[in-house]
Amino acid sequence: MRRRDAAGVVPMSVTPAAPEVDAAENLRHRRPVRSFVLRQGRMSPAQQRALDTLLPRYGLPFQATPPDYDRAFGRTAPRVLEIGCGMGETTAAIARAQPERDFIGIEVHSPGVGSLLKRIDELGLSNLRIVQHDAVDVVAAMIPLDSLAGIHVFFPDPWPKKRHHKRRLLTSVFAHELALRLAPGGYLHVATDWEEYAQEILAALAAEPLLTNTVEEYAPRSGYRPLTKFEARGLKLGHGVWDVIFRRR
Repeated sequence: MRRRDAAGVVPMSVTPAAPEVDAAENLRHRRPVRSFVLRQGRMSPAQQRALDTLLPRYGLPFQATPPDYDRAFGRTAPRVLEIGCGMGETTAAIARAQPERDFIGIEVHSPGVGSLLKRIDELGLSNLRIVQHDAVDVVAAMIPLDSLAGIHVFFPDPWPKKRHHKRRLLTSVFAHELALRLAPGGYLHVATDWEEYAQEILAALAAEPLLTNTVEEYAPRSGYRPLTKFEARGLKLGHGVWDVIFRRR
């Protein structure tokens, strides 16, 4: 009888793996601490229908090598990556306002993916695709170096408790990986409503040799980033929002 691990999973016997399996396994070892926790959120019937019927059409399955994006979008165009689409309101609005660009959205939570798929279909957006997987793995495996016109990371989980800070996404290590994926002149735009995290993000990006700040410290909210209902409500309550925008040298 094989021994179970702490999670109750029976380990598989070790056999030679295909190259893409090895690459995926290496990615998992590189990221022992996740920047998210998969909670079983409530799925509406419409979100579930969108997942079942639209993900095959608008989704990009995770793989250990970059896909053919020209084929996926049916054209060659500047590409922007968005990490953490949430319920997709901002992602869809930006893609709709910039039809000349193609957008790759990353989100792990099924209700958010279903909601965004529904928006894509209702708006008829042909320039937006979704990857439902961990962003760190996706960036490492699926995004070629020097390939992106921009990267959006809007309101990543701040993990406010000090013991959870290790889960924060925007570390200096990940900032370097993102910078490597930007084409020269490409931009990295991060927004957060947690001031201490904003300071940490600013410091991490400022320390990255491949990046340069577009302003002295924090940037004004760019016109292409929509003001969400959640953000507007927070601003009325006196909460701050900090935008950080750097460019690849």
